[in-house]
Formats: sequence, C-alpha cells, structure tokens
Amino acid sequence: MLDSSIYYETMYILRPDIAEEEVTKHIEKYNKTLENNGGKVLDSQMRGKRRLAYPIAKHREGIYVQLSHQGDGQHIAKIEKAMRLSEDVIRYLTIKQEGPLPTPKPSNKNASSSDNKETSKTISESEPNSNVEKDIEKVETKNPASVSEEN
Repeated sequence: MLDSSIYYETMYILRPDIAEEEVTKHIEKYNKTLENNGGKVLDSQMRGKRRLAYPIAKHREGIYVQLSHQGDGQHIAKIEKAMRLSEDVIRYLTIKQEGPLPTPKPSNKNASSSDNKETSKTISESEPNSNVEKDIEKVETKNPASVSEEN
C-alpha cells in the first residue's frame, strides 16, 4: 500500500538540435516505458529550450522535460536505462517527492486582479494591527526605563 504512494519527478534534457516531433516521440516513449513497467504518469511537461549552466557533450542548450510519476520504484531503473542508452538524452535526474506536486493554478488576468484586491484588503486590515503593535512596543520601552529610574 505504502509503495504505490511514493511520488517521483524525473527531469531530463534532450539535445537542442532535434525536431519538435522527435521531442514529442521521446516524451511518449518514456511515458509508455514508465507505464509498461508498473509506474503511473501523473504529469509530463516540455519546459522548452534553455541555456545550460555548463556545456554538456558540446551542447550549450538543451530541451528540458519534466515527468512526474508514481510507483513502487522498480520502474525507475528501467526508464533511466532507456534514457542512458538514448543518444538524444544528454542528462537525466530522478528525485523522490514527499507528496504529489501541486497543480498549477490557471493564469488569467481576472484571477490576478482578484488576487490584488484580496492583497489590498489584507493590507488594509493589517494596518490597525500594526498601530497596536507600535503602541505595545512603546509601552514595553517605557517599562524598562521606569524600572531603571526607580533603582
């Protein structure tokens, strides 16, 4: 029971010079490999072409793909072996997650404006509290001074 609730995230980098159709084929290939070996694909996203921090196999850029999956851990060795044997994958890394990744919120202009309204409400609501905190600080600073004057 506990084994099936372990979440993993695999990030792999593909060569930058391959076509977009090839990238899609690789994503489908690794998703199928994962499912055939007992894993469950939760999310698979192509993050796009990005500059690498250092050259890898004479490449300065790479196509990043993020794969979130769930399983007992036996499927990881098989998918990593397939990536290791592929000439198009220049790096890969699998990490264990504490829980499922949060689902991203839809980015709408209306949603961001409502968030700004909520933020302004919380700021206006917190202003009276900040005045109270300042008054408390003033009281606290007066007490030690009056104690020192008495001594």
